[in-house]
Amino acid sequence: MGEQGSDGGRKTAKAAKTAAAGAPDAAREAASASGRRAAPARKAAPARKAAAGKKAASAPAKKAAPSKKASAAKKASAKKAAPLKKAPAPKKQLVAPKKATASVPAAPAKTVAAHPRGESRTALVRRARRINRELAEVYPYAHPELDFDNPFQLVVATVLSAQTTDLRVNQTTPALFAKYPTPEDLAAADPEEVEEILRPTGFFRAKTKSVIGLSKALVEQFGGEVPGRLEDLVKLPGVGRKTAFVVLGNAFGRPGITVDTHFQRLVRRWKWTDETDPDKIEAAVGALFPKSDWTDLSHHVIWHGRRICHARKPACGACPIAPLCPAYGEGETDPEKAKKLLKYEKAGQPGQRLKPPQAYLDAGGRAAPPLGAG
Repeated sequence: MGEQGSDGGRKTAKAAKTAAAGAPDAAREAASASGRRAAPARKAAPARKAAAGKKAASAPAKKAAPSKKASAAKKASAKKAAPLKKAPAPKKQLVAPKKATASVPAAPAKTVAAHPRGESRTALVRRARRINRELAEVYPYAHPELDFDNPFQLVVATVLSAQTTDLRVNQTTPALFAKYPTPEDLAAADPEEVEEILRPTGFFRAKTKSVIGLSKALVEQFGGEVPGRLEDLVKLPGVGRKTAFVVLGNAFGRPGITVDTHFQRLVRRWKWTDETDPDKIEAAVGALFPKSDWTDLSHHVIWHGRRICHARKPACGACPIAPLCPAYGEGETDPEKAKKLLKYEKAGQPGQRLKPPQAYLDAGGRAAPPLGAG
């Protein structure tokens, strides 16, 4: 028993020693084990921090998502706002008035005034003078269409031509001048006898008063002679600027513009002027031509107005100056139909004078028949 105990004690002591000796190893192993266990824990700390960082990073990312939407919304709003910056509507509004004003006739505009398509002053002068040259070729025989042998007969015939045709005057004056050949004779005439002669011209009472009155003025103020100055002529009863210029240009060879109804109509159609007052028309047209052209210009324009460029039905299709006319198309443009609208020698018919100049007859013109013939 004792030996067993001693052996057992020794074994126990050895075991204890072994255990004691092994204790440090175990402690070291435990420590190392705990270190190994702790190491992951330490390593886990950064992992937690990293995870926390990731969470933190992800958190702003989640919060940033709205900012992307906000930026998208800003971009969308910017795109929507882009048309406001480009402002196409105002551009269209700026263009429309320009087209509208451009389409307004000058007026038309028929008014830029009297010049078609913004025609400059220089271009207007050139076009006006070219029209006159063209008309001079068409009517080389143009002349005053009242029959007269002296200034007295011309001034009386011109007064009688108001509100009637030159043809009617030419058919009436032979009887008047046969009975009253001088201013002295007409000044002393019986008004009723003169009225009876002048009845075919219309407004015969007023015209009788005028021709007897101007005859008396010629006798009393100018010795029975027709004066050759504008300021003197316009003092005669029934004599205005138009009549005065007819007398000055055709009886005295002094240039003047005759603004009758034909002249007024044509120069306005041609856009030489927009004026309506005869005196202003005279001034405006006179400024486009040299003074030496005024008398012949008047003949050319008046002849064209009576033969082709009529008031109601202008024969545009037969007009020799159609390419120069801003009013082309107001009348008949078909050439065949337009030919039927021509008058006097252009239509193969007699002219207005009973005693026309020889140049007119040589050009194929025909004299008018006397009153009551045919």
